Amino acid sequence: MLYTIIGFIVAACLVFAWNAYQRWEAQRQLALQNQQQTQEFSFGASEEESSEEEEKKIEQPKEEEKPEVEEVAQQAVTELKIVPDDKVTTPPPTQDEVKQNDAAISNKNVEGTLGGLTAEIPKETPAPTAKVEQKVAVTVPEEKPKEDDNKVFQSVEQPPQFPGGESALMRYLSSHIQYPAMAAEQGIEGKVILQFVVTKNGQVGEVKVVRSLSSDCDNEAKRVVRSLPRFTPGRQNGNAVNVWYTLPVQFKLQK
Repeated sequence: MLYTIIGFIVAACLVFAWNAYQRWEAQRQLALQNQQQTQEFSFGASEEESSEEEEKKIEQPKEEEKPEVEEVAQQAVTELKIVPDDKVTTPPPTQDEVKQNDAAISNKNVEGTLGGLTAEIPKETPAPTAKVEQKVAVTVPEEKPKEDDNKVFQSVEQPPQFPGGESALMRYLSSHIQYPAMAAEQGIEGKVILQFVVTKNGQVGEVKVVRSLSSDCDNEAKRVVRSLPRFTPGRQNGNAVNVWYTLPVQFKLQK
C-alpha cells in the first residue's frame, strides 16, 4: 500500500514536471520566433533606407561650381590734413562736386569691368494699331418703273363710263346722228363699229373705224363720237389711264 502511494505521488510529480517543461518549451519557441521577426524587420528596414539614400545620392545632381566673381571696387581715399587758413590754396569741394566725382568713378569702374563696351537699350517701339473700317450697307429702295403716260390699255380694272351710263350714251347718239343723204338714197343700213381712246382726262382722243358701213356713214359716226362729253376715265392700280373704248353706231332708215 505504501509503495502504491509513493508510486502514485512520483507519477503525479512526473506528469506535472512534464507539463511544466512543455509550457516552458512553448514559451521559448515563441520568444525565438519573435526575435527572428524583429531582426528580419530591422534588417529589411535598414536595407531599404540604405537603398533610398543611395538612390538619392545618385539622383541628386552635382551642383555646378559657380565661378567666384570678384568685384573690383575702387575707392578714392582722401587724406584729410589740417592746414591753417592762411595756407589754404584751393577751396574744399562742394557736396555736388563730390557726388559727380563718385558717379564718374562708378561709371569708370563699370566700363572697366565691361571691357569698355557699352550697350544701348533698344527703345520700345509702339505696337502697330490696326484701323478697323466699318462698312455700312445702304439699301436703296428699288424704283418702280414708271408707266408710259401715253400708253393706251385695251382693258383695265375699272373701265371708263359715260355720264348716265350706256343708255344715256345711246340716246345721245340717236339724237345727234344725221343720216347721210347719199346713204339714205341708196338705202344703206347697218352698224359702224368704232374704237376711240378715252384719255385719262375723260376726253375722246383718237377715233378709228373697226368695221365700215360706207364712207358717209363712217364719217358721220366719227363726227358724233368726237362730240361726246367727257367720260369718267378708266383706272388701273388706282391711277387714271388711257383706255380704248369700242362703240357700235346703228344706222337705220325710218319707213
